[in-house]
Amino acid sequence: MTESTLVSLAHALAAATDLDAAFVALAEGLAELDRSAMVAYLSADARAGRLTTCHVMERGPVERFPLDVALKQFASPVVQRVSAGGTFTDVGEESDTFARMLRLPELGEQGELALRGIRVDGELTAVLALYEPRRAFGPRLVERFAPLAALFELAHGRFAEREARAEAVRTLEDVTQRVHGEYVSRLTQLEHQLIQARDAAQQQGAEESLQHERELARAAEDARRNASRFRALEHQVTSAVGQLEQAHIELHRRSEALRQRTRTIYLLDRVLAMAAEQVDPRRLAEGLLALVGDDMQALRCSLFLRAPEPDMLYLAASRGLAPHIREGSRITIGQGVAGRVAATRKPLLVVDAADSQAQPLLRDEYLTTGSFISFPLLSRGELLGVVNLTNRAQRGLFVEEDVERVRLLSLVIALIAVEARLPELLLGRIRE
Repeated sequence: MTESTLVSLAHALAAATDLDAAFVALAEGLAELDRSAMVAYLSADARAGRLTTCHVMERGPVERFPLDVALKQFASPVVQRVSAGGTFTDVGEESDTFARMLRLPELGEQGELALRGIRVDGELTAVLALYEPRRAFGPRLVERFAPLAALFELAHGRFAEREARAEAVRTLEDVTQRVHGEYVSRLTQLEHQLIQARDAAQQQGAEESLQHERELARAAEDARRNASRFRALEHQVTSAVGQLEQAHIELHRRSEALRQRTRTIYLLDRVLAMAAEQVDPRRLAEGLLALVGDDMQALRCSLFLRAPEPDMLYLAASRGLAPHIREGSRITIGQGVAGRVAATRKPLLVVDAADSQAQPLLRDEYLTTGSFISFPLLSRGELLGVVNLTNRAQRGLFVEEDVERVRLLSLVIALIAVEARLPELLLGRIRE
């Protein structure tokens, strides 16, 4: 599986508006890996222990077929692992038989079927079925498809949460309408009783009229109390809707935080893989800069490493700098933004343009906007280099909590750079 396939699927799932669009993106991701294989989304009824619907995309839009397949028809170990979710489980020698039972299109040859359960709130709600041709040699397609399935499972959870919120809103609306209907009916009934009592009072004597007036007063009091109860209930419903909106905002915030963590983990995995492969020093330096630059969404960034000359740093990698600034350019420790940070070994944060006017260091040619972070790279108390971040995407500003994130990423950069002897090897490569 290529990194572009995983990234493309992540973008497609983030832009998907419903579950069908997410499944289409997953099927297209599988097609990039192997066009002879197919994937199906099977809706599950956990309480009944049955698979109820098969969603599959063979030659066009998503097709749905009704199913009535009991999970207990599969082997007990398969049912247990599918119910637990998280990994694919091979069906075994009966793969083709179960594929026909699940109404999967035929491959034209013997195939292998693997199932993966998807759980929501601790309950099995769906199953992903991967049907691929049987191979005598080489790795299974399911091993390369597993990361795509994991991304789809995250998107599936997001759609399930959105459907739960919509169901809660519909329930609140139904309750409000029913209470309002009961109130209107009760009020109409009371008004009818008032009219009847008034007519009866006109036909009876003074004593009976007084009695009816008392009944009218009691009825009016009942109506007032009912109106008061309705207002209280309406206030409760309004409060509940407000709490639901706050919950939606909090859910969106947590979703964004999860997306940020997912991106950070992906970038860390990519740069650690590059370090493990012992790639070209220049590619490794660009990967380390991309780790912090992409994570912080900085359009202009640079990485300086310690030069062999005393009190000097050299430009190891950059993004978005002027064309005349080349790799290997030297700066003196103590001069400019990066030089000042290298000298003090303390990070420098400028939040906005108002702060930048009091910062003469902003005339540094490596910076352009009024919001930037310059962070020293330290390893065992020794200065290794400096990383600069500026021009945040969408005119964003760097704040104090961003400095802590850069600190954690800088630790990773320093560890990898020291382990790979990057300052010495990269400088030698630049000289070549």
